[in-house]
Amino acid sequence: MLSRRTRIALAVLVVASLTFVILDLRGGDGPMSSARTAVSAVTGVLQKGAATVFSPITSAGDWWSTWRNQASQIEELQRENSELRTLARESENARARADQLDALLRVASVGRYRVAPAEVIAVGPAQDYAWTVTIDAGSLDGVERDMSVVNGDGLVGRVIKVNATNSTVLLLVDASSSVGGRVATTEEIGIVSGTGRQDSLDFQLLDPLAELVIGDALVTFGSRDGRPYVPGVPIGEVVDITGTAGQLTRIATIRPYANVSRLSVVGVVVRPPREDPRDSVLPPRPQEPGEGQQPETQEQEQQSDDAVVDDDTTEQPTEDDGATTETQQ
Repeated sequence: MLSRRTRIALAVLVVASLTFVILDLRGGDGPMSSARTAVSAVTGVLQKGAATVFSPITSAGDWWSTWRNQASQIEELQRENSELRTLARESENARARADQLDALLRVASVGRYRVAPAEVIAVGPAQDYAWTVTIDAGSLDGVERDMSVVNGDGLVGRVIKVNATNSTVLLLVDASSSVGGRVATTEEIGIVSGTGRQDSLDFQLLDPLAELVIGDALVTFGSRDGRPYVPGVPIGEVVDITGTAGQLTRIATIRPYANVSRLSVVGVVVRPPREDPRDSVLPPRPQEPGEGQQPETQEQEQQSDDAVVDDDTTEQPTEDDGATTETQQ
């Protein structure tokens, strides 16, 4: 039971509280507005300071979560980028092999050679030779010794060793290699010899007085039964000539069509053509600007158009041609 003094104190506090509440609810510039403003200012400063002090701690969890997500995304993007690079490389290699196979099939089709396609699987010297390659075709594919090897550009070499599933090919550029060659324009024949360099061959005409000029193309003369070389395969182009006509030491430098340092898809000629394809397998020579083109004048073009129109126009009957008129009626 509260004493009388306590009850009076409680009553006074209640009345005072109600008074302050009523005055605050009325708003305006009452006696509490200044106190309320002061308290709000102090509270705002304290909240700002607390936010500044504790914001790194409260945001640490969000930062850690964001960092982990970014690291995971970067790793995923790097993996996808690596896969795309691999696919692009494989696609380029497949496209290059397809282009080489198409070129090989063109040579085989034009020259009527029956070939066993193969791919170069190793490069390096073998036995007493410096320039040889190993291909993934052997006796099981019909390959035999002394068969010609070609690619989409021309002659590559000949087979010197055969196993069941692979064979060794002596490249045309080897210093011990030689093949009978024929000049496409003059039909002159000679001997093409390897120099041991990948970009150069030597050619010596059998007739020292025969005509030979830079730019002449050479094809294989052919061997008996097509071994070791079938006829008509492009060899290379004359790029230099030393000596003059009549000299026994007259030698021409030949740039081979086939780049032996970048061999991939090749073909072994397992059956020679029935007839010599002559020069039909040679790549077309690029025309000089304006070569083979005759500009037409406007009058010539008009005459050409008139000729076409005349050919397509039916002759009309005249009044004098009575038979024709009656027939049409």
